[in-house]
Amino acid sequence: MEPGVKEYLIRILNTISLSALCLILNITAGIKYELAFIDDKLQWKNVAFYIFLFVSLTGMVLYIIKIWRKPLDFEK
Repeated sequence: MEPGVKEYLIRILNTISLSALCLILNITAGIKYELAFIDDKLQWKNVAFYIFLFVSLTGMVLYIIKIWRKPLDFEK
């Protein structure tokens, strides 16, 4: 396989796997452990969950942007 195409496919795979991992972790923590649901009043664990959710999604997006900013060289 051509090196440029291989690098492109690895970027796609890294993007999909990182997105899936981040979303699965956040969904599991939010639904299974009931951190996403605010019942009677806002608790510290709800606030911590939403802060973690925001930080992890922001980090994921910034990392994906960093991965895709590098130019691909298909002429190798």
